[in-house]
Amino acid sequence: MLQQTIERIICKSNLEESEAYEAMNEIMQGNAEDSQIGAFLAALRMKGETAEEITGFARAMRDNAENLKLESEYVIDTCGTGGDGGRTFNISTAVSFVVAAAGVKVAKHGNRAVSSKSGSADVLEKLGFNINLEPKYASNCIDKNGMAFLFAQKYHRAMKNVAGPRKQLGIRTVFNLLGPLTNPAFVKGQVLGVYDKNLTHTAAKVLSNLGCERAMVVCGEDGLDEITTTSNTYVSELKDGKISDYKINPEDFEINVCSMDAIKGYTAEENAALIRKIFQGEKGARRDIVVLNSAAALYVGKACESMEEGVKMAEGIIDSKKAYEKMNELIKCSNNF
Repeated sequence: MLQQTIERIICKSNLEESEAYEAMNEIMQGNAEDSQIGAFLAALRMKGETAEEITGFARAMRDNAENLKLESEYVIDTCGTGGDGGRTFNISTAVSFVVAAAGVKVAKHGNRAVSSKSGSADVLEKLGFNINLEPKYASNCIDKNGMAFLFAQKYHRAMKNVAGPRKQLGIRTVFNLLGPLTNPAFVKGQVLGVYDKNLTHTAAKVLSNLGCERAMVVCGEDGLDEITTTSNTYVSELKDGKISDYKINPEDFEINVCSMDAIKGYTAEENAALIRKIFQGEKGARRDIVVLNSAAALYVGKACESMEEGVKMAEGIIDSKKAYEKMNELIKCSNNF
């Protein structure tokens, strides 16, 4: 079946959601050859993936993953696709602590590094987190303490079937986007950073199809898969079943524009130290970008009514050391099991 699907994609035919589901399910089940998977991914990249196709792929991945059962009804995620080449420090990881300190439940889905020296798993490990929590213990940390890390490779074991072809291809594929779209906790709110502004609306549509209630899909004008502080950010916001597209600028929120160098990252160990310094009171461009992205997550997490309110809230949480205290509490929680 996959061979026929590849031929259709080569002819620039779009797949129905159900067809996309069947194709991805075949791959996840280990029933496709590496050469077929490579051809499938390359053909999709050349054609361009539709929201319906990505939705079908995501549903198949979710059905082949180990999913998380939570008592908490409204949980969010803050993550990016990676692959943006920005080489920044772990902004969305820092954001997750700020948001958790505000009482918003966070299921932080992530992996090892993609485009930087330090992915969320890498920096959390250096901060002292147990990144290999079993699902039932991760659920407990989210429900009782407000946040846990969900290590993608632990939940999406079927991804081993595409590891070889992806590495051999050496190009971005739909899987760069699918990771953040397949959180095992089935989150209802999401701040999702993507590496291409042309993906924001499509990704927001997919999140809506998958049952997400609130989302901000963002891409910096500089290509950053975060809300950037170097220039404008393209936003596709999902709210009340509708998607609105707009741009924001850090100066809209009284945050200074900075250079890319001012927010760059280093090794996982160095990035862990940077996050600690921010939470211990260090001011500057790195704190600013954490504040701005935290504002979006607080807004999506229903902790505030606007980004402007979210900025003030995030500043207060960091300045009062609540983010630092929450981070240490969560590190301890992850090591209790």
